[in-house]
Amino acid sequence: MAGNDYAAEQLKEKGNAHFKKQEWAEAEACYSQAITKNSKNPLLYTNRANARMKLERWQDVIDDCLRSIELLQENMKAYFYLAQAQLAIHHPNEAYTSALRAYELCVTSEKQTSNAFLISTLVLKCKKLKWENREKDRIARRGDLIAEVEGKLDVDCKHQLSDIDGSVEDGTMGKIEAEDERKRITETYRKKVDDLRTAFAISDPEHMMKREVPDYLVDPITFELMHDPVVTKNGSSYERATIIEHLKRSETDPLTREILRVQDLRPNLALKQACSEFIETNSGWIYDCNEGEESPDTRWAHLSST
Repeated sequence: MAGNDYAAEQLKEKGNAHFKKQEWAEAEACYSQAITKNSKNPLLYTNRANARMKLERWQDVIDDCLRSIELLQENMKAYFYLAQAQLAIHHPNEAYTSALRAYELCVTSEKQTSNAFLISTLVLKCKKLKWENREKDRIARRGDLIAEVEGKLDVDCKHQLSDIDGSVEDGTMGKIEAEDERKRITETYRKKVDDLRTAFAISDPEHMMKREVPDYLVDPITFELMHDPVVTKNGSSYERATIIEHLKRSETDPLTREILRVQDLRPNLALKQACSEFIETNSGWIYDCNEGEESPDTRWAHLSST
């Protein structure tokens, strides 16, 4: 067994060397060989998942991450990669759950906190997509016509993205060109949907106007709308209750890891006014955004126990 462990480590290092050279397929092959030598090492699966992400083999990434998590439950990288793959295959609900778990593991571990900002950005991206999907469902329920048109736009967008995937697979399009084309198609689709909703909103402004929570009003710890924001010395803003709860366990900024104490916090009056105005204007729907999600209190109870 010791010989196999050594061989697996050597193959992993070889894979890492290929990965640094952006030789993704070669790196994946080395990690796969390493796994045959030591299938109980969870880090080998996350290494291979990372290489497979570069190859855009999303289902393989998901399989590797799930296997890695089976072997090591508190596996921040596996949840982080898993969320990205789930987002890539258009499963924002699952991606949000995975990204949030990665973030929780990140901010409660001294060794992994350097990734907190990157992971929090992913969590918010996933949550915004969840909000957008709920908005799409809500608007669809308001009228069959807009649902039908949006559906056709969505099908057309997915068809074009699928064509690009096929072009990459048969070698007629490079990965960089494909990524640029995906972005163009996605941006065009979103613009068409926005224009469509705007047209319907003009005719039915009370129910058809697009609704969303601005990023700057969202607490970067719980990812909920803030009510009583405070600002740190470096200019970061948090919901007062959640940052104080965090500081009871660790006197550091959860995103920057700089020293932070309760007495360093100051009320962010301008942001609080913006939050209050947003809540008053949108009181009829903002809390529906969190329907079926873990409450902040429950989430903090979980964080405190890890």
